[in-house]
Amino acid sequence: MIRSLFIEGGVFGMTLLTVEFILLILAAWKAPAWVKEIGIIALMTGLMWTLHGLYQINDVISQAGDISMGVIAGGLRITLISIQYGGLIYIVSLIMRIIQKPRI
Repeated sequence: MIRSLFIEGGVFGMTLLTVEFILLILAAWKAPAWVKEIGIIALMTGLMWTLHGLYQINDVISQAGDISMGVIAGGLRITLISIQYGGLIYIVSLIMRIIQKPRI
């Protein structure tokens, strides 16, 4: 299931988000000050990849003309995978930042 989501979400964008996730894990260990920034970068990468997918959907609709709502809904589902993955990475970065904060 996870492999199919990775492929469906777009190999380039999902690979980029996975690299950012690995960098987040390394930053939590080596450079804790960068954790939140890497999480924001991952969130923005997911958003940009989603917008790119929406642009492609609109391009196909304008070229093909009449398309069924099922096909459009499937395209929207696929497009939203990257923003969900980017948001998940951002949430992980916030949790790591909370854990790393000094306690009073």
